[in-house]
Amino acid sequence: MLTHTTSSPQALKRVVVIGAGGLVGSTIVSELNRAGIPVAGLTRKEVDLLASAGSEQLRAKLRSDDAVVFVSAIAPAKNAAQMMDNLRMAEAALQAFAAVPPVHLLYISSDAVYADDANPVTEQSPVAPSTSHGMMHAARELMFRSEVKAPFAALRPTLIYGARDPHSGYGPNRFRRQAAEGGPITLFGEGEEKRDHVAVEDVARLAVRILQHRSTGSLNAVTGVATSFCDIAHLVADNFEPKVEVKRLVRTVPRPHLLHRFFDITNCYKAFPDFHFEPLADGLARVHREVFGGC
Repeated sequence: MLTHTTSSPQALKRVVVIGAGGLVGSTIVSELNRAGIPVAGLTRKEVDLLASAGSEQLRAKLRSDDAVVFVSAIAPAKNAAQMMDNLRMAEAALQAFAAVPPVHLLYISSDAVYADDANPVTEQSPVAPSTSHGMMHAARELMFRSEVKAPFAALRPTLIYGARDPHSGYGPNRFRRQAAEGGPITLFGEGEEKRDHVAVEDVARLAVRILQHRSTGSLNAVTGVATSFCDIAHLVADNFEPKVEVKRLVRTVPRPHLLHRFFDITNCYKAFPDFHFEPLADGLARVHREVFGGC
């Protein structure tokens, strides 16, 4: 769980966001700007951690009073080659941090680090990933935690959605795009699998709070409310006029081994008692307005 090293929010000299070109990184940059915190967003154009000079490129961008958010990743890591590339990126960052240590390091990880049979999931649940993606994040967490001589925290989001998400994985983003193309929105089977989805803006707001408190440990970025994909599809369809059809497809493969995943968010409210997650229905309606316009 998360432990604050300062009881009240502290001013930050500067935050460096490594991986600022992606959805999560760019949203964290925006939230830091909104909070009036100096920020340097680094994309692959400025620092390519897979290049031979990647660690030197990053070292040249760092200052001794920087807090760092590391979010850069090839994600999802679908195979061993992608997993190893991600670990090489972390290794290059560690070489830079050894030369210019950050005052605080926040790593944006994933709930994929947890064992599939952990239900409900808490920050104390076993770290026992069953996928290359989860293994990559677990290994990176260990690398940073053991080698960086600074307060370290890992923020572990569940499934993220947002207006600028370029992915089209099964869930809100795919459903919205299917509807925008005239539909129908298609479900696998009954769409009964329940998952927690979190707005990228909430992930960014949690990240800024962790930085301001120079927190250590781990925190799940989850709402605590699991919703079936069937219900999500209808929430998305309701935002279109006329409402788009939701169609069920006969499964041609077995149901996923992880049918439902639930989270206990007690530790989040202990860490930040006044924090409120955006309800999924409200978030999906807001994203619809951001993508298609409207009030």
